[in-house]
Formats: sequence, C-alpha cells, structure tokens
Amino acid sequence: MSTTGSGTPGGAAPPYRPDPGPPPLPLRTERLVLRAHRDGDAAALAYYGDAEVTRFMLLHALGEAERDAMVARRATSLHPRAPGETLPLVVERDGVVVGDVVLKVVDAWGGVGEVGWVLDPRHGGRGYATEAAAALADLAFDHYGMHRVEARLDARNAASARVCARLGMRLEAHLRRDWWMRGEWTDTQVHAVLVEEWRALERPRPAGGRPRRGSVRPVARRPG
Repeated sequence: MSTTGSGTPGGAAPPYRPDPGPPPLPLRTERLVLRAHRDGDAAALAYYGDAEVTRFMLLHALGEAERDAMVARRATSLHPRAPGETLPLVVERDGVVVGDVVLKVVDAWGGVGEVGWVLDPRHGGRGYATEAAAALADLAFDHYGMHRVEARLDARNAASARVCARLGMRLEAHLRRDWWMRGEWTDTQVHAVLVEEWRALERPRPAGGRPRRGSVRPVARRPG
C-alpha cells in the first residue's frame, strides 16, 4: 500500500479552516513591495524573454504577446483556495520591478503551499528573492494557515537551492530523472519548511543585506 503526501489515513479530513478571505495586498518587507499584476507589467517582465532566465522553468523564453497574456491571467488570480490555484505577485524595489513570486495551493485542504520566484538578472545578488519568498511564506502560514511550504527545483538550479537554504528549508528529496524537459530527463529537488520550524527561525538575512524584519528564481522550477 502507498500513500501520497497530501492524503490522510482512513480518508479522515484535516480540521476545517474557514476561508480567511483575500490576502492583504500589497505585502511589504524592509526593502520590497509585493503587489498584484496589472496592465503594463509585461514590459517590466521582459526578463521572461531571456532564455537563460527560463532555462530551469517549464516555459520557453516568452515574446511580448505571450507576456501580455501571462500578465492578464495573473492579474485575475488573487485568492488561491483550490489545488493548483496561485497567488502571483510582482516584486518592486523603490518602484522598480526586480522580479516576481508565486504561492500555489498544493492540497485539497489548503494546508500545503508551494513557493516559486523569478528574479530579473539585473537585480541579482542582493537577496531580493530570499526576502520576497520569505514574505510569501509568512502569508502562507499566518494568513492562509498552512502547515507546510515547499519549493520544487530543477536540481541543477544551484542559485534557487541557496535561496531555499537561506529560508531555512530542508532538502527533503532528490528525485532522479523524474521530469522530461527540453529533450532530456532531469532531476528534481524538493525543499520544505514546516510552520513550527518557520516560527522558530531567525528571519532570513538577504544576501549582502540587512536582516529582514518580521511579517505584516535564477528561478524556482514550477512557477504558477
């Protein structure tokens, strides 16, 4: 007999949690603002047109029309509740877009979330991905009441693995040749942190930056 990570013995469901309502946007950290997508963001997300940025993603490099369509989809995704639904947010520093992040609901009870991030290479090396992902983890645990947040990466994506380590996530699995992408079988890493571990952590320090105050990708492998 086998079980899945989001299943429950005997079919018993976890305790009911009422819908907390839409998240309090924008989210603000010490240096960053995380806001919903809006018209005109396609130009600021031009880094999706860089094949090096999308190298470890389930996307090819996107043209302008494809970025317009992506922004339109994301702008309507503001309150994820069902499995596979997402909260995608643009990340700004002083009004300049430096990347984007996403929180995805994984299980039917909304207890497990997955985070992903994409950073404009021009703004790399400043800890923005860590800081923004930490804000999403805060939201997952404090607003949505999740008990686990994970990140799934192409195992070659060393930059995102370092972000996971700075967030206090544990490397729980290295799945060998489990994902077919761009003509080859690739490995996946699964990193995760539980709510009690997150609350016991010192807040992550942005690389080269100051400690991040409390709450309110390159890229993670499976963005929303």
